[in-house]
Amino acid sequence: MLQFLITLSDQDIDIVITAVRRWCTKNHCEIDSSEGRRALTLAIDLVQNSARDTLLQNLTERLGPHPPSGIDAESSGAHSWRSS
Repeated sequence: MLQFLITLSDQDIDIVITAVRRWCTKNHCEIDSSEGRRALTLAIDLVQNSARDTLLQNLTERLGPHPPSGIDAESSGAHSWRSS
């Protein structure tokens, strides 16, 4: 994922990092969490496809809010077929 950052201009890297940090702050997650990495990957893709001006808005629309901390697919019952 980070190898794609080197293909971006310094300005685009700043745009990506700023938008992802804002999205992470808004959604109470760390940039190095799985949600943060997902947002970073999407942000890079969006910037490469010229979505610079609406990057944070696009991240929010496409990713939505992430589940509250401590809740994942397994603990939320998504894998209930494994329970007894």
